[in-house]
Amino acid sequence: MILFHYLVMIILLINQLFSQENRPVITTKIVEKGSIKLDGVLDEPVWFTVEPATDFKQRDPIEGAPCSEKTEVYVIYDQDNLYIGAKFYDSNPEGIMAFQKKRDAPLRGDDRFMFIIDTYRDYRTGYFFETNPVGILGDGIIGVGGRFNLNKSWDGIWDVRVTIDESGWTAEIVIPFQTLAFNPNNDTWGINFQRTIRRKNEDAKWTGYKRGLWLTKPVYAGELTGLRGIIPGKGLETKPYYIFKDQYSSSESLDNQNNIGFDLSFNIRPGLKGSLTYNTDFAEAEVDDRIINLERFPKALKEKRSFFLEGSGVYSFANNNYVIPFFSRRIGISEGSKIPISYGGRLNGKLGKYEIGAMNLHTKGVENIPAENFQIARVKKSLLKQSYLGFIYTGRSAKTDSIYQDQDLFGLDFDYSTATFWGDKDFQFQAFAVGHDSKNNLSNKLTDLSARGLRFTYPNDLWDGHVSYRELGNNFNPSVGFAPRNGFKRLQPTVKYKPRPLTWEKVRQLEFGIDLEHMTDIAGRLIKQETKVHVFKIKFENGDEAFIGAKILREYLDTDYEIREGNIITSGHYKSNGFWIGTKTSNSRKIAAEFMAFRGDFWTGEKQTVKSKLFIDFFPGINLFGEFEYNDVKLSSGDFKTTLYKIIIGIYPTPRLAFYNNIQYDDISNVLGLYSKIRYIIRPGSDLYLVYNNNWQENENVIGSNDYSTISRSSSIKINYTYRF
Repeated sequence: MILFHYLVMIILLINQLFSQENRPVITTKIVEKGSIKLDGVLDEPVWFTVEPATDFKQRDPIEGAPCSEKTEVYVIYDQDNLYIGAKFYDSNPEGIMAFQKKRDAPLRGDDRFMFIIDTYRDYRTGYFFETNPVGILGDGIIGVGGRFNLNKSWDGIWDVRVTIDESGWTAEIVIPFQTLAFNPNNDTWGINFQRTIRRKNEDAKWTGYKRGLWLTKPVYAGELTGLRGIIPGKGLETKPYYIFKDQYSSSESLDNQNNIGFDLSFNIRPGLKGSLTYNTDFAEAEVDDRIINLERFPKALKEKRSFFLEGSGVYSFANNNYVIPFFSRRIGISEGSKIPISYGGRLNGKLGKYEIGAMNLHTKGVENIPAENFQIARVKKSLLKQSYLGFIYTGRSAKTDSIYQDQDLFGLDFDYSTATFWGDKDFQFQAFAVGHDSKNNLSNKLTDLSARGLRFTYPNDLWDGHVSYRELGNNFNPSVGFAPRNGFKRLQPTVKYKPRPLTWEKVRQLEFGIDLEHMTDIAGRLIKQETKVHVFKIKFENGDEAFIGAKILREYLDTDYEIREGNIITSGHYKSNGFWIGTKTSNSRKIAAEFMAFRGDFWTGEKQTVKSKLFIDFFPGINLFGEFEYNDVKLSSGDFKTTLYKIIIGIYPTPRLAFYNNIQYDDISNVLGLYSKIRYIIRPGSDLYLVYNNNWQENENVIGSNDYSTISRSSSIKINYTYRF
């Protein structure tokens, strides 16, 4: 603890050696309610009563050069809403690219406008919004860390309209103040804007244009002043829903359901919101992505349920440090099956310099899993401009015996971040410690039930690197968290050099690097040593990429490992070498692709892996995505092959109507799955969902055999409607 104290003191002193450069300012003004007709045309005179944000500078391809096309962004407000009007002039309007219409779709191949708002001006949290020339709605919550803590699954209530004409394209945006959490006594917010001109592979920002300065880090934002007399309102919001489910399973008896439930939110005080949920349902949550995992340890799947995504940024813990004390998929999911959530409450927001999150949820009993109670509490105290000291608690308990362990967990984390290291460089230091009790074995020592670590990160454009050290005790197993393995000490340094050769006309950037990993067990015996060499990566001006890498691995397997049924890897020492090559085409192409191939040693034999992705944008509103993975494994105990297919077909007549289809098949489970969803946005915050999910078991191990039987099927109709008071 004394060493930790001195490290913190030294880092805080470093912060005083450098000063933050001045940021640009725009001033807004209040207008009469009803002054703006949301139609994508800036023809109301009130727009031009304020000075716009201009002078956008390129991040790429020429850092610091003026944006190649004129850009103007105006900000005004009335008593209920914030309005943003943006004019994107374009000398070649026919070259404007816009294919995506699905809400929150990645705009990798589109012209786009992105902006962030730091409503507390705390330099670390805020809101992210984006749109394109057909009016997509994209948004997210920015947590501490920004680039690595952006929750894009948050769906805020706001709206946008766009138009394209002979001078370029225009966006008109309205954001109700009730959508945002803020301090009504503060008349200054942080704000920043970024424009992408896709055919030129050009990104330009209003401020913080240097490479490595991410838009989603509010410390680089400018300022919006003049917000006087705005109030968040009562903040009372209710979202009732009605759902009908028709479901079938070959392995269990399921009843059709006619059900209702609701979420209720209210402001406890400005910036602090409470929420209640009853009979929580996640019918609209998209199906999990299938993965083929040939490693010994589990992988964490992404959370896709909206209740757990809203306000989730506060629960992030020492980002990129392997240990997740709170993993929301532990609640309401067991072995891939859904466990109903009966009711619960949630608290999110800010109190001065403290960011707060808390949950208390109750699940129903299902078969051998009894009803359980989950408690989560998280507090982050803001330090300096980007740093924090955090505390986390999780609890899990059941009234009767359960297959899951009752447990209380406590953790501390410290994150120091600065954007002014050596003048204008990013630097980050993290430290964490987390531990839990053991009610089943009271003889366990604290070191066996805990994890701790340090991480230094230098994430910049020319040089990018980090070094981390972690220890996980032999019996560290958070029951509401995620840690794929335990019982080790690991040192992991990484460094990358990314020059930009100015004399190579068609090349934008090169990248070379090395990753090292040295792992021992708690007693200090070597269990893994890996060296990954990124031989080179080349990024072209048109957006294409190519890369080559190699690895050398030494590993000790302490117990036998069944990689596949009947295929055993015996304990012992193993050596393996391998290399990979890959390429990625520009997102601006109507047909884009990614490809990676690996070949090398694998335990007692060798493995060849091929992964590919295909993106096809036929025309605006119709998109196709395909993914393929193939493994050819040869081992002394037997050979096998694995294949994974995924096809996603999206049809989006308008940004408010989506028809989404996800088809997946793998020859490990031999299950063909179809997930289809129609989403109609009645108005922002109110939606109609029609969902169909079907899984077929292939009775022969050859895809295309046409011998399938249905093992599960469900159809759902869900409607929710948001009322604000």
